[in-house]
Amino acid sequence: MTTDLIHHTAVIHPGARLGAGVEVGAYAVIGDAVEIGDGTRIGPHCIIEGPTRIGRNNRIYGHAAIGGEPQDKKYRGEPVALEIGDGNTIREFVTINRGTGGGGGITRVGSRNWILAYCHIAHDCSVGDDCVFSNNATLAGHVTVGNHVILSGFSGVHQFCRIGDHAFIGMGAFVNGDVPPYLMVAQEKYARPRGINIEGLKRRGFDATRIAAIKRAYRALYMGDAKLDDAKTQIAEIAAASDDVRAFLEFIDAGERPLLR
Repeated sequence: MTTDLIHHTAVIHPGARLGAGVEVGAYAVIGDAVEIGDGTRIGPHCIIEGPTRIGRNNRIYGHAAIGGEPQDKKYRGEPVALEIGDGNTIREFVTINRGTGGGGGITRVGSRNWILAYCHIAHDCSVGDDCVFSNNATLAGHVTVGNHVILSGFSGVHQFCRIGDHAFIGMGAFVNGDVPPYLMVAQEKYARPRGINIEGLKRRGFDATRIAAIKRAYRALYMGDAKLDDAKTQIAEIAAASDDVRAFLEFIDAGERPLLR
């Protein structure tokens, strides 16, 4: 720990471990069993409780509350943890809770995510890499979010839901079912599919052939009158020549909650 990078008003528990080049701002509190990787910057008035492991080169802005106890009435103080990867940007007043004993014990956030002001990631969630959570986006407990997912401002995701890779959740959408990969979801009373996330896929290098296959799978599932099992049969035929559609189908088959449809 380099003392000239730690503001004199910060409170660092003796059981915390800070890597090389870690900065800690004024009045921040770093608790016991917190590990912070090299080059991470902790803003003023942040609270980080443990057990929490934070990787390298993260930027955590003022008043964020990281690693707090889960907001779950069943929690009785059992040992649970939070793990955060590398290169994340976590803005003001973000809250990320540790896991619960009944939910696997760990909340995980991957790397290179942008988590903007006032977002909340609840206990036992798993967030992948390269996601964007716009202001006030909220995950209830046990939510799984894939890679390259965008949650627009004021969107919310019901507990135990899954959101697949490259999905886009529109502003104010309340998601109460699984969202397959590549979809773009907009709000009515509840979130409903509104096509695939074409612009996002293009930005990530999906060519016209790959996108066309995903479009065909989307049409089979969402634009006809076919029952789910019949739609899955059609998608399986498309998946024979498309790894992307195969991932789409595997996501659907693995669901425990009703599919958003």
